[in-house]
Amino acid sequence: MVVLGIDIGSAQIKAGMVDEQGAIVASRTIETPAGLDGFLSSLQDGIRWLLEATELPAGVGVGCKGIIDPDSTRIEVLPGHLHFLQGLRVADLVGLPLDVPVFADNDARVALAGEMVWGAARDHSNVVMLTLGNGVGGAVLANGQLLRGHSGVAGHLGHLTVEPDGPVCVCGNRGCLETVFSARAIEGEAWAAVHRGCASALTSLFREQPQLATCRTIFQAASEGDGLAVEIVSKAIRKLGAAIAGLLHVFDPEIVIVGGKVADAGADLLVPLQEEVWARSRGLLRRQVPLVEQQVADKSGIVGAAGLVMAPRG
Repeated sequence: MVVLGIDIGSAQIKAGMVDEQGAIVASRTIETPAGLDGFLSSLQDGIRWLLEATELPAGVGVGCKGIIDPDSTRIEVLPGHLHFLQGLRVADLVGLPLDVPVFADNDARVALAGEMVWGAARDHSNVVMLTLGNGVGGAVLANGQLLRGHSGVAGHLGHLTVEPDGPVCVCGNRGCLETVFSARAIEGEAWAAVHRGCASALTSLFREQPQLATCRTIFQAASEGDGLAVEIVSKAIRKLGAAIAGLLHVFDPEIVIVGGKVADAGADLLVPLQEEVWARSRGLLRRQVPLVEQQVADKSGIVGAAGLVMAPRG
């Protein structure tokens, strides 16, 4: 048996057939067209190619940014380049027979679904997951159910306010978590310091083109003891740790899963983050909630989307 996983992104559509062990047996990547007609044609051509290479899937899982009604698969809110999909049903977009079930949800919940089936959330009923990239995504498993809330917005943990008078966020609020801990936030701090000419290896390397100082290079400089990089990374981790400590008191999870490209920093992020969270939460919880890395290694989103088909439902 295989299931079809699809990740709809503003730059690329990634689709693949996934077996019961979570392995991708065939995949296709398509540049995302700018309009609906081109989108439908490209997506359905890619799906036909996968069907010819494998077989009719037992189900389809689709991940996409925005707010999606999981019952109807209708895309309720989708700002940005893919706004032309807003109001449409994902089940209608894939063009498969009606007896093939189609499931859809936002990309962070899809990532957690993959962890529920093949990753760190297996055998757990209460999990918080943060996806740390250019923004901060989130998803919550509460008593064995993916938390969606009244209107499908639950789990947008990146928009938890951590600095009431902080930077303006893309959501219109100020001081959201993703304005102080995300790849863009960390890079922004470094770019400003390099632009000012602060003493740092980062300034030596990137004085002429500060925009080339990526989150990865900043974490690397911090691990090598660069004072400026250490300050930037430490401040960001303190704020993320404070936010996670608050989430522990709200959701009381068994584990917290950390994924996304910023989590590629590995122990340089997770060790000090775990210490910060534990220091801020030990009084009431009286237990150390483990922070663990995302185990589904597939970065395409295909396997997570496939997990949406196979995840248990109440």
